[in-house]
Amino acid sequence: MAVGPRSEVAAVRINLALQGGGAHGAFTWGVLDRLLEEPGLEVAGISGTSAGALNGAALKSGWLTDGCEGARENLDWLWRQMGAIDSPVFPQWMGLGQFSSALEASLPYLWAESWERLVSPYASGPFYANPLRRVAERFDFERVCAAEGPVLYVGATNVRTGKIRVFEGEDITTDSLLASACLPSLFRAVEIDGEAYWDGGYTGNPALYPLFNETLPSDIVIVNINPLERDDVPKTPQDIRNRINEISFNSSLLRELRAIAFVQRLLDQGAVDEGAMKRVHVHMIADDALMNELSVATKIVPLPEVMARLKAAGRAAADTFLAAHGDDLGRRSSVGLPALYG
Repeated sequence: MAVGPRSEVAAVRINLALQGGGAHGAFTWGVLDRLLEEPGLEVAGISGTSAGALNGAALKSGWLTDGCEGARENLDWLWRQMGAIDSPVFPQWMGLGQFSSALEASLPYLWAESWERLVSPYASGPFYANPLRRVAERFDFERVCAAEGPVLYVGATNVRTGKIRVFEGEDITTDSLLASACLPSLFRAVEIDGEAYWDGGYTGNPALYPLFNETLPSDIVIVNINPLERDDVPKTPQDIRNRINEISFNSSLLRELRAIAFVQRLLDQGAVDEGAMKRVHVHMIADDALMNELSVATKIVPLPEVMARLKAAGRAAADTFLAAHGDDLGRRSSVGLPALYG
């Protein structure tokens, strides 16, 4: 990252906005792994949903243990718990799209998908267990909730009201992390303070507004793992469901980006005094071409090979971003907002 002489004076402070997307969150793992290597960058705030919330919690608690290296090690620990391997083992000619297609067409996945549509997670009675709990409860919550280090925000959706709830500080617990990642077709709603919560992706994927806090820097780096666009109109039942999932999980983000663009336009036109509203610099790290090859199947089923390749792809995407837009951090947005939401 070429940030010029200022890097010798002070670190460039950024906020991270980490999307949810199941096992595709391994892409974000790779992005964070690369960003944490970059000298002169400091993460001040993190807003995460679902896998993004888990990544954010792992980064923060690891950072408080041993700085950037501790954060990288803790992210590695998190994804090893999910079944990730250190590096791909299958031939590189076997693309991620082939893994996704093979999984979607496999009988076990088709049976599981049919079962999911017919049977509620409440049907298992006393035998129900959330498989993510064994991972979430192993976080060091003294560090996750600490006042020191990056401020962490975790989003979940209130089932009764349909509104987002953003957890922060001591309110971030095993249950709030599970609530943020609670897909209602797979998991029972998570009860917190008498309210039931589902996945935060429905109302904030991730929520950007907590990062508008005046104590936080102006730069928000969004790590996007749900492709905003697809060239082809989906026609098979699987492709249709997959695209519905992507659109619904991007809708809240696009609404917030449209609001940011509106505020920036008011500031640029002088309709609002500078300082009356926060000027935000928006950046995005994504690989839509890669994510277009994947589907809901590889989000739900954590294949070790796929997660290893997603990590590598995330590192490459972050490297490309830093080379192209490192100079923009702390100075200006590197994405045209109307092109994203228009």
